[in-house]
Amino acid sequence: GRTLGLRVDARNPTSTEIPDGIDQIYAYLMMEGQIEARAQFGALGRVTRRHWIELILNLVPPQQFAPQKGAGADMSAAEALSSTAESRSDRDSHFGKLARLATEAQELVRSSAEPAEPLAPPRRKPAADDHDNDRTSFWNRHFATEDPWNYGSSYEQEKYERQLEILPAGPIGRALELACAEGHFTRQLAPCVGHLTATDISAVAIGRARARCSDQPNVEFGILDFSADALPGEMDLIFCSEVLYYLDDLAELRRIAKKFAEALAPGGSFISAHAFVLRDNPERTGFDWNTFGAQAISETLAAAEGLVLEQSIETELYRIDRFRRLSPGDVATEPVIEHAPIRAPVGIGVARNVVWGGARALRRDVARNERRQRIPVLMYHSVADDGPAALARFRCTPAAFASQMAWLRANGFHAINSEQLERFIADRQPFVGRPVLITFDDGFQNFADHAWPILRRNDLTAEVFLVTDLVGESALWDAVRGPPTPLMNAGTVRRLAGEGAFFGSHLATHRAIDGLSTSDLAAELLRSRMFIERWTGRPITTFAAPYSVTDQRLG
Repeated sequence: GRTLGLRVDARNPTSTEIPDGIDQIYAYLMMEGQIEARAQFGALGRVTRRHWIELILNLVPPQQFAPQKGAGADMSAAEALSSTAESRSDRDSHFGKLARLATEAQELVRSSAEPAEPLAPPRRKPAADDHDNDRTSFWNRHFATEDPWNYGSSYEQEKYERQLEILPAGPIGRALELACAEGHFTRQLAPCVGHLTATDISAVAIGRARARCSDQPNVEFGILDFSADALPGEMDLIFCSEVLYYLDDLAELRRIAKKFAEALAPGGSFISAHAFVLRDNPERTGFDWNTFGAQAISETLAAAEGLVLEQSIETELYRIDRFRRLSPGDVATEPVIEHAPIRAPVGIGVARNVVWGGARALRRDVARNERRQRIPVLMYHSVADDGPAALARFRCTPAAFASQMAWLRANGFHAINSEQLERFIADRQPFVGRPVLITFDDGFQNFADHAWPILRRNDLTAEVFLVTDLVGESALWDAVRGPPTPLMNAGTVRRLAGEGAFFGSHLATHRAIDGLSTSDLAAELLRSRMFIERWTGRPITTFAAPYSVTDQRLG
């Protein structure tokens, strides 16, 4: 379409009829014969006085409006101008036609075969750096959801097997399990001992554990806070795993370590399994929790009077230690340290808390110490090993992408989305820590297959800009350069949105904006936004222009 040039009186604009063939306006906003501002925008129909007033109030600084004579001491000319704006109900006006396009888009979305389904809320995995002054309430809240740590996963089951492997030789009479949770490990430990007392601070957890082990006659359950309550004594074995990093500090751990030693019979064993945490040693693989971890726990227990380390099984993510209470006349021997691989797959819920190979900077440290005015924005298209040679510059291999995301994680970066970026800019606040905006144009299926699992493992997210008319099909715009790449379907978009990915519009057809009429551009923006909102269940305000081609109609 053609562009109409105008001069508009910013103090008293009037409605403007749009001649046939015109779909853009370039206007000088005039005051006292001077140009105060310029406006270029797409026009679908008549530009009403209200439309002009909204543009003027957005573009002309308020101080340019002198007080309006006779309008009252407190009313500026800008306010007086705004008060004269008519409604947007004119069907032939720009806003009237825009409303009709929106109605058409809504009808198209409603009539689509793709069902709208509510997103399941993401399940929050409890982290070791959560805190609560009331420990009983803290744990009962976590156990409000059954199996909050996914005890049945192959990763957790492999850890259970290794804890059983490290049991001391010979018969075990009386055993005590502290923080038994829902009894998953209790059930496996029970056949290995004569009598097992399984305890937890949470009555909710104990109820589930008792039901799970109802056919184990040698197990009794009780509610016990091992930090505050007295422990039963003369135990041949005590288990206390995956819980000591929830203590307040190492001073509390030292006090409790003494209780553990005193609760053991001479020659009795204490077994503990805990994860490595970056706060202990940022140079090795560890969990990014704001607490101490396996290294500090092991060292503290080893320093407790009467306890000696006998054996350890170390993996990349955790270690299992067996300590022994010395009997009178016993001599400590050199501990046996075994290094074992993790053979079970590490699920996303675990992996996203891990910084593999160590961290050069921790997120909480940079959030506390760093502020910046600019952030990096990384734009990707395809993550795949193969594809048309002509599109190689738009393609990143999964291995290269994994290396890049691991670098971001190890250097303390966290991912934000466009909405957060806009909010920081609008509030004129510096960015906290090291944020990065990661975007993907087009919505290829290989984002779901390759990029998204890598992002999740590194506790990052991304914003994907979808070509909504072609969702579930292929990138036809690239067909001249080779076989078109498959695009994600609506079901995949919905699943990824539920897992924390963000989505925006890449228009409906992937046509360049400068080749679209204002009517077609408005229709594509409306249609694509409404479909994405239907699939994701979230309001969508972000847009990326195909081919990076844009014009003044978008502001």
